[in-house]
Amino acid sequence: MNEEACAVAASRLALNTALNMALKTAPNLALHRARNMRLTPALLLLCLTLLPALGQAAGKTVYGLNEYARLGDLDLEVAAKLDTGAKTASLSARDIKRFKRNGESWVRFYLAIDAAHSHPIERPLARVSKIKRRAGDYDAESGKAYTARPVIELEICMGQAVRTIEVNLTDRSAFQFPLLIGSEALKHFDALVDPSLKYAAGKPACATDAPKAE
Repeated sequence: MNEEACAVAASRLALNTALNMALKTAPNLALHRARNMRLTPALLLLCLTLLPALGQAAGKTVYGLNEYARLGDLDLEVAAKLDTGAKTASLSARDIKRFKRNGESWVRFYLAIDAAHSHPIERPLARVSKIKRRAGDYDAESGKAYTARPVIELEICMGQAVRTIEVNLTDRSAFQFPLLIGSEALKHFDALVDPSLKYAAGKPACATDAPKAE
């Protein structure tokens, strides 16, 4: 079943409706035409069910559960986990410190990936995100049910699409993937995630002069 078949089915429904209206004035002719153009209820129901999904899928890019992502601002390529169940994007970082520069808020951090990335990185602070703590991470001493994470903007390339997204900084060294891309960022990529696939987009191949969407 595809979109074309659904369109044909919808057209037939319209014709059947017109025939039913004509039945009052020309019963014999309408009955003859209706018999030659039948639309099964099951086919119609399936089309009505699929049409919204077909419309939403148009123009989307299919990504796997894991994808290679190039962090253009940091000149670094990492493996990322695409998680539609998470809202935000997170990058593994350590020694995260906020500071002021010319009256503006900045953040300094080190990538918590490997020893090769031991130099400090400084970026403007976009905002501070409040992430709800898990039950096992609840801070009884502070009494806070959330943790504050600094957020920066990063240019990220996946496949042939490059987007600037918000990424919060936290130590993900205990996890397999240093970069987590949640649902908000995935919307910017017009992404459909198929968890049965891995690295479906291949290596990042964004042209340096390609137009960038926010």
